[in-house]
Amino acid sequence: MRGEYYTIVAEQTAVEVENHEPFGAKWSMFCRLKVRSYVLAANVAGTLKVAPLQILKFPVVLPHKFLDAEKFNLRFSDASEITEIADKLRWYRYQKGLRQRDVADYAGIDRSTYIHYEEAGRDFYPKEYMEKLAELFEVPLEDLLDDYNLFLLRGQGAQIKAIRQRLGLTQKAYATQLGVPLQKFKRWEQGNVQIFKSTWEKYFKQT
Repeated sequence: MRGEYYTIVAEQTAVEVENHEPFGAKWSMFCRLKVRSYVLAANVAGTLKVAPLQILKFPVVLPHKFLDAEKFNLRFSDASEITEIADKLRWYRYQKGLRQRDVADYAGIDRSTYIHYEEAGRDFYPKEYMEKLAELFEVPLEDLLDDYNLFLLRGQGAQIKAIRQRLGLTQKAYATQLGVPLQKFKRWEQGNVQIFKSTWEKYFKQT
């Protein structure tokens, strides 16, 4: 047994909302973007309006799955208490009543890849996939990330440079203070080489 949810989103003015438009307009299919994603078009008071249509198809979650979710969510009364990305993803997925397969399909990744996302020990989460997950869970992207991934999201190089300038140090002086080769430090600050989480924890987490 499968359930379907249909969502139509369109830009509206206060007058349109008051007059119950464009909801009363007759929408027609304009084009297909991808699987279960379309663009609709309608003539509203002589003005062409377009709106995306996303069709989400999710299976009914079995009772024992709800029990698993309930047990997990008893550990956290609110998502703000969770620090690990893996647990955040699991918490929000349970809140939506979704399977791992459903979430993976929406994000456009393999189910096996998403399963690893919910496993402890993973450090880096690609921005493009996390943006899709934030969209599905209806939360800001920042709410899904931990401090390390936020550091990368906000620009590793820019943040390292800001820290160095705040300390009033040259690249050479800061590299010496950290005990790393100057060329390696320059690559970090230029963003040419993404630092590992262990490196971030050692040098920049508390800075």
